[in-house]
Amino acid sequence: MADQGRTAGRARGGRGRRRAAGAVLAALLCATACSAPAGDVPDTTARDIRATLDRRAAAVLHHDTDGYLAVVAPDATDLRTEQRKELGRLADMPIGSWTYRLTDVSPHGADRATADVRLGYRIKGYDSAPVSVDRVLDLERVDGRWYLTADRPAEGGGRQLWQQGDVEVVRGTHSLVLGVGRSRDELTGIAATADSAVPAVSDAWPEKWAGRVVVLVPDTVQDMAELLGSPAANYRGIAAVTTGETGGSGTAPADRVIVNPQAYALLGEFGQRVVLTHETTHVATRTRTSSATPTWLSEGFADWAAYRAEQRTAAEIAPELAEAVQRGEPPAALPTDEDFGFGGDADRLARAYEGGWLACELIAEHWGEEKLFAFYRAVGGHSGRDGAVEQALHEVLGTTPQDFTVRWREYVADRLG
Repeated sequence: MADQGRTAGRARGGRGRRRAAGAVLAALLCATACSAPAGDVPDTTARDIRATLDRRAAAVLHHDTDGYLAVVAPDATDLRTEQRKELGRLADMPIGSWTYRLTDVSPHGADRATADVRLGYRIKGYDSAPVSVDRVLDLERVDGRWYLTADRPAEGGGRQLWQQGDVEVVRGTHSLVLGVGRSRDELTGIAATADSAVPAVSDAWPEKWAGRVVVLVPDTVQDMAELLGSPAANYRGIAAVTTGETGGSGTAPADRVIVNPQAYALLGEFGQRVVLTHETTHVATRTRTSSATPTWLSEGFADWAAYRAEQRTAAEIAPELAEAVQRGEPPAALPTDEDFGFGGDADRLARAYEGGWLACELIAEHWGEEKLFAFYRAVGGHSGRDGAVEQALHEVLGTTPQDFTVRWREYVADRLG
């Protein structure tokens, strides 16, 4: 998608048709614990709430159940029960860091407050920087100490995987798969497919990247939607999405590939391999993808990488666009960002993905793969969307938007006619 922090993948099913995978949520970097401003509240209040959160974070890292529950208000029985379950579910996850950053405090009298916090956690061996989650906490002060009375997602957020049920952990060669409500055999199969995707992406993308991927497998599409903070209807029939912050800062948090187990299971081995390779490509290209990158390029390149070593004809890869060409209705222009909207016409969406793939195929075939890489970097490195593609076309490929569009239309007709 066009917005900073968004990317998309897609699923394929039925007659080889593909369906777009969804938008994602931006994950903002949180590097330190409890050091942010806390609004117009007394310094002692913010300091004491930070101390409570620091004790809670230390308890997670030490798997200290008593310490974790010690910051919960004694009469918050339901919260205490839920918190005990959550800490138990985190036990098998390789947590490398766990911090809370206090961003705002709203007092309600002298002894009650609501705090906005940013939870930052890092999976050891996989995340180079923390993934961040915004939470809202209610607290009360008893005998000079602050205790939690409620813990909920911030607006637009949802439950985390470990809040949805017991977490099963499968470690692959290049992957870590975390699942809830799914069999170990299923998760092991997903890890094997992800393990094959990582070297395929490394072959297709010349720059150094983490070379590993974290895959989340919730129990249902509703649970998947909760992780993404969006309606479940957005993800029905969608096999996987990738979350992360785009941009070239080099400090973007690690991505998560989130699988919709129902849609993913409908795919054959080929479709599953292509989907996870596509999503892993987004992980690898994250720091070179920005708000300047049009969706046709980010999604087209991910498809190009996923299909690069597959023995499939263009018509097999792009069936919807092939049908349109054969009906005498070839595309007039490159897909727009709006064409990738997954809540609308599925055929239009499929044609958008296919058109983006063929645009990247054209660059790789006519100008060469090195030029495709350079073009991707040049577009993503531009200061903004305006002029990004035009400048890269001129400086990298020596062409214009008009000429490139004509070449692309001819290429589509030639490959699919």
